[in-house]
Amino acid sequence: MNQTMANAVETVFETNLTRLKFLHRGKARDIYAVGNDKLLVVQTDRLSAFDVVLPDPIPGKGEVLTRLSYFWFRRLEHIVQHHLTGIDPFDVVTDWEERAQIAGRSMVVRKFCPLMIEAVVRGYIIGSGWKDYQKTGMVCGIKLPVGLKEAEKLPEVIFTPATKAPAGQHDENISYAEAEKIVGARHAARVRNVSIQLYTEAAAYAKTKGIIIADTKFEFGVDADDRLYLIDEIMTPDSSRFWPVDQYQIGSSPPSYDKQIVRNWLETQPWNKRHPAPRLPADVLAKTSEKYREVLRILTV
Repeated sequence: MNQTMANAVETVFETNLTRLKFLHRGKARDIYAVGNDKLLVVQTDRLSAFDVVLPDPIPGKGEVLTRLSYFWFRRLEHIVQHHLTGIDPFDVVTDWEERAQIAGRSMVVRKFCPLMIEAVVRGYIIGSGWKDYQKTGMVCGIKLPVGLKEAEKLPEVIFTPATKAPAGQHDENISYAEAEKIVGARHAARVRNVSIQLYTEAAAYAKTKGIIIADTKFEFGVDADDRLYLIDEIMTPDSSRFWPVDQYQIGSSPPSYDKQIVRNWLETQPWNKRHPAPRLPADVLAKTSEKYREVLRILTV
């Protein structure tokens, strides 16, 4: 990634590139067409919580997520092919003023047909998995041992797929059988096996850096020959739950390197978790930004 620019803007909430065809604006990313077979993916500083995009950007968030994704794609590419092209984004965005919008926060990727499930892998029982377990003793149809406590390490890593919900709607946990119906038995099996392998290797590496990866999600696509590729972002604070080893305790949700600070603050507000969301205080923005930057430093140094 060779994008450098002295006058890159501090925060980017939304991009406006005039010389590329705009395709989609997601919760955090803006996507443009690069010819017929490639995409420019720009990781903005937008943040969503409870599936609502918040009005205030997190300084540096997009750059952190992009750098972490590059790091993991390259570290894990022996397991599965990924969508990176190696093309410098500055080679497709030539206007100097527009380059400021993408500097350090973009990648040119190959365009694939996405598989319409979220490939969630869990090594610990937390979040929606913990809620499901408390109700049913299962997560996504997988029976778990009786008596597990919140944040406890699972006896073995489990694959717990979810639906890919449109913006503003919640992803929903589904069974493996339902995932097979959506993407087919062959793709479901390959996605499950590859996802567990990716998580297991990344989690082992992160542990050496003092970080527990409690869970994560991957997204996959296929090419015209039905070959599988890892797409989207990978192992970032937006797609994973990172815990510091030295603060981990079974029985409660450990502090995490992600947007939990924002979620916690929002939970104290008189808000119905629908658009529009309340404005975030400066200290919440600053603390969240530092959490993102800290986990980047820890994992990549």
